[in-house]
Amino acid sequence: MSIGYIVLMVVIFAASMGASWKLKSKFKKYSQEPLRNGMSGKEIAERMLHDNGIGNVQVVSVPGKLTDHYNPMNKTVNLSPDVYSGRNVAAAAVAAHECGHAVQHAQAYAWLTLRSKLVPVQAASGKILNAVMLMMIFGGFFLFNAFPIDLVLLVLIACYGVLTTFSFVTLPVEFDASNRALAWLENTGITSGQEQSSAKDALKWAAMTYVVAALGSLATLLYYLSIFLGRRD
Repeated sequence: MSIGYIVLMVVIFAASMGASWKLKSKFKKYSQEPLRNGMSGKEIAERMLHDNGIGNVQVVSVPGKLTDHYNPMNKTVNLSPDVYSGRNVAAAAVAAHECGHAVQHAQAYAWLTLRSKLVPVQAASGKILNAVMLMMIFGGFFLFNAFPIDLVLLVLIACYGVLTTFSFVTLPVEFDASNRALAWLENTGITSGQEQSSAKDALKWAAMTYVVAALGSLATLLYYLSIFLGRRD
């Protein structure tokens, strides 16, 4: 493993930890900024769904922190307790963002459709990658004696190729959901002025975690690809 790659991965890991810490600190900060209209995350989510003509999606509470997500399989907007019951800017931003995914689903947004189609392939690639990594850690000698190293590298490249593609396809999905959320919050007057700026800042840092993850996956893909191509010279 080259020094350059180790340095790059350390930088990306630090960036990932930094983005995650920043997201948590921003959420904590804006959780202390009450909404002037006093609406809860649940109420905001239900209103956004209604305003977009979506009547077949349920808003539910799920345990944990920052566990908020939209599930297209059972059509539920899942909000963590702090967001579901919260009556603050952070709760408004997150609730509206997750409803943004529901709107994407209802309108057959192309990037979300593509991402949904990639989910089974991404899941399978992750399982294969975990199995290969475990064999490399605990049985590297037997692995490379049982299979040509070029074959192992090709499997790693294929898996990381899928994971990287999935990560980059996720980016427009997340950015678009945030843009829809922010536009709706502003147009309805649920957030305005400083509230709108705070909501935008919170969602910006949420998006940054996806950007860093995508870059990390790309760096690893390029690393294994460079090893494979180097062996061909």
